[in-house]
Amino acid sequence: QVQLVESGGGLVQAGGSLRLSCAASGRTFSNYAMAWFRQAPGKEREFVIGINWSSGSTYAAGSAKGRFTISRDNVKNTVYLQMNSLKPEDTAVFYCAARFGVVSVNTREYVYWGQGTQVTVSS
Repeated sequence: QVQLVESGGGLVQAGGSLRLSCAASGRTFSNYAMAWFRQAPGKEREFVIGINWSSGSTYAAGSAKGRFTISRDNVKNTVYLQMNSLKPEDTAVFYCAARFGVVSVNTREYVYWGQGTQVTVSS
């Protein structure tokens, strides 16, 4: 049974940083892509950044480029989202997701999802 468990959310001031973690279990993820999505109140869930587990190659949405980075730890089976220079508009619930294959920006292509972690950025 695949489980994705996010942690690390919280309240931070604008300009600050947070690191989210996604602990993955239940299978080998070497042929999978892992991604972070976010959903703000009243908005659709949107792709933030993703990583292809085996190659380590990454892909980021425009809003994340230059501020967010994604990485993975093969030993801990954990994916990290480092967020710097946070803005109030980054406030959202952040979700970790996994799919077989390469990174996709389409939420419908992800089979496994975590429960989400709240990130709130104050101005």
